[in-house]
Amino acid sequence: MPSSSSTEGQDPRRKARSPNATNGQVCPICQGLGFITYDVPPEHPDFGRAVPCSCRLAEEQARRLTDLLEVSNLRHLAHMTFDTFLPEGQGLPEAKRRNLRHAYELARAFAAEPKGWLFFLGGYGCGKTHLAAAIANARIAQGQTVLFVVVPDLLDYLRATFAPGSPASFDERFQALREAPLLILDDLGAHSSTSWAQEKLYQLLNHRYNSRLPTVITSNHRLEEMDPRLRSRLVDPTLVTMYTILAPDFRLAGADQAVADLSSLPLHADQTFDSFNLRTHELPAEERENLKQAVTMAQNYAAHPEGWLVFTGSYGCGKTHLAAAIANRCLELGQVTPMFIVVPDLLDHLRATFSPQSQVSFDRRFEAVRTAPLLILDDLGTESATPWAKEKLFQLLNYRYTARLPTVITTSVPIEELEPRLASRILDVTRCTTFAILAPSYRGQIKPRRQRTRK
Repeated sequence: MPSSSSTEGQDPRRKARSPNATNGQVCPICQGLGFITYDVPPEHPDFGRAVPCSCRLAEEQARRLTDLLEVSNLRHLAHMTFDTFLPEGQGLPEAKRRNLRHAYELARAFAAEPKGWLFFLGGYGCGKTHLAAAIANARIAQGQTVLFVVVPDLLDYLRATFAPGSPASFDERFQALREAPLLILDDLGAHSSTSWAQEKLYQLLNHRYNSRLPTVITSNHRLEEMDPRLRSRLVDPTLVTMYTILAPDFRLAGADQAVADLSSLPLHADQTFDSFNLRTHELPAEERENLKQAVTMAQNYAAHPEGWLVFTGSYGCGKTHLAAAIANRCLELGQVTPMFIVVPDLLDHLRATFSPQSQVSFDRRFEAVRTAPLLILDDLGTESATPWAKEKLFQLLNYRYTARLPTVITTSVPIEELEPRLASRILDVTRCTTFAILAPSYRGQIKPRRQRTRK
């Protein structure tokens, strides 16, 4: 507050005694001293109190941003640009090419005008980090400030402030993160999930969520594995664009090796729509009509695989044949690469990753299944109902339910007898179509035609 004796038009602040230089130029306000005092009467509470000049505040902010840019290591990611990204992938089927191309377009649009949050989910090597770094490099090329930080490195950077020789306080570093014009967090979920780490990430993201600050996040972890407080913000469609990248690890040169290793579809190559037996002369009218409806539903789904399709019915009623026919038709059309697997076999494949001789980790195998462009699970409910099996199946199907990935399920178990968490998702009519096949098993149960008796 200026005193009444200050000259009109003159800044009421005066120089303090601490020297300061700003970019080699003398600040016209503090004359290079870095601090100012208000020209106020002695009885005023601000009399004699030195406060940082705006040049000092700008310098401190620039220093904090420089420190964070060092942590981001973007210079090692300078080659990750939109020009070096392959939006069509390498050797991908059509569905995955479209999926990757859309992710690329989302990233370019965000880089041009960062608004809201962009959240990329996907497996190892699918391209999400490249796209996030491309956004950062594009903004930096435009002279904008971007902070790109791998989440575990970010937490280490904050913990380092507690060391006696730290050049900056925790509050300074945390504030710079909270207020960054554009923050990119790579590998959310890869950090050690201590209470402190969860709390700091929540505080950081909650502030940016409430302030609607532009943020990009990548993760290869399942949403249900994350802190519920973070998850509730990450799935808010009013702010967050969440997109799952389906491309496999680019190091596999585009080959869907995981699908080839796990899928048993080659064993069902003969089960097509053409080879399906409608049992016209065997079944009563109601069951014949029901079976025709099942075939029509399967053919329509194969033409446009969206949402979930669940076939229920007794053993041998034709539900596995129809599920395999969907997969074979999709493979024939080349629009999507299906993974067909019997549920007990799937669990055996997952358990096998714990063997010391296993050449693939559990995470990679599970990721290949949960992000399959079209997953067909045959015989759900026949698996060994251990707590581990129940948990893995729930994690798998819950991810696909949340990400709205095309899924076909067959089961001979009534829906209400399945694990309640699975049943609740299958019974959601907004995402899942359930069809009960009424026909009995045709194996060895063909009814002989009635013979007319002569009068």
